[in-house]
Amino acid sequence: MVKITEAQANREEIIDTRKLLYETWLDTYPNKELGITREDIEDHFKKSFSEEQIEKKIDFLKNKPDNRFIFIARDDDVVIGVCSVVIGDEVDELKSIYVLLQYQSKGVGLMLWNEANKKFSNSKPIKVMVASYNEKAINFYKKLGFTNTGNIAYDERFRFKSGSIIPETEMIKKN
Repeated sequence: MVKITEAQANREEIIDTRKLLYETWLDTYPNKELGITREDIEDHFKKSFSEEQIEKKIDFLKNKPDNRFIFIARDDDVVIGVCSVVIGDEVDELKSIYVLLQYQSKGVGLMLWNEANKKFSNSKPIKVMVASYNEKAINFYKKLGFTNTGNIAYDERFRFKSGSIIPETEMIKKN
């Protein structure tokens, strides 16, 4: 049975969540046309499992700002999904929803969205940035009521050692 909880400052949960992110990035982001390779993704994550990075995340979760929320989806003891939210002054942001490939199209993303949606204001728009070539995610967000604004961004955090970068499409849901 799938259960959604808020993330804890727990080493095991952080490692499990990073493994989930690593797997979902490998399944989602390599793109031959843009020159984004599996090696780029592997390089991007190589420091994620270091003791220093895990301690940073523990510290962040212990002292996270009141406007940040991270939700974890579990199937029994297995982390199968994660969702991150930032409540802003003018716009709320759905930072991400990631679900393991074998759990996609089974309602887990919707469960994470429903939990995140409880934190959003009814008076502000909600923004999500999604890889412009991730049609599966774009369609998921459209079903939730998001529309593509046509704005494309290139966040340097998503530039890989090859020089390639993930282009992101802005989507907005107005309440």
